[in-house]
Amino acid sequence: MKTAVFLALSFLLCANAAPDPVLDISGKKLRTGTGYYILPVFLGRGVGLTLASTGNETCPLDVVQEQLEVSDGLPVTFSPVNIKKGVVRVSTDQNIKFSAATICVQSTVWKLDSFDDSTQQWFVTTGGVEGNPGRETIDNWFKIEKYEDDYKLVFCTTVCDFCKVMCRDVGVFIDGGVRRLALSDVPFKVMFKSA
Repeated sequence: MKTAVFLALSFLLCANAAPDPVLDISGKKLRTGTGYYILPVFLGRGVGLTLASTGNETCPLDVVQEQLEVSDGLPVTFSPVNIKKGVVRVSTDQNIKFSAATICVQSTVWKLDSFDDSTQQWFVTTGGVEGNPGRETIDNWFKIEKYEDDYKLVFCTTVCDFCKVMCRDVGVFIDGGVRRLALSDVPFKVMFKSA
């Protein structure tokens, strides 16, 4: 009897354990509201992330990789849906926001853009809403998942219990020489550097 109670209690404690923290390249936990650069693990395939106009219109600005191999890009901050002691954790819905001003009158919170018929892609753009989890904001939430010894970004939100959401890795799609973030079968393997 004691063994059964102990096993049940152990299971409950493990089930309620918080997901692992995301670590930066120096082994420190990522903190909410702190700036970080998102960098590719493999150099030579673009570098840090930034904002760019990619179509015929000036706004909204899309999430792309810098062209210059020496640039870390723009820093981002993470705002998890369920902040626990200010630590960014794996497998947790979060808003990702560039810490930068733009010429566009919109937020720099990442969101999934509508499907692009010409390229047959779902691109990551800006103009999302920070916070307010629910049906109206399901396109604004991303996750960081462990991937081999590093991390990857994933679009697979769980902020809406009854919403049908596709789950895909975020990868890189080369569009006219511009390395745009898009949903992909090949994940963009990333690391995080304190800004």
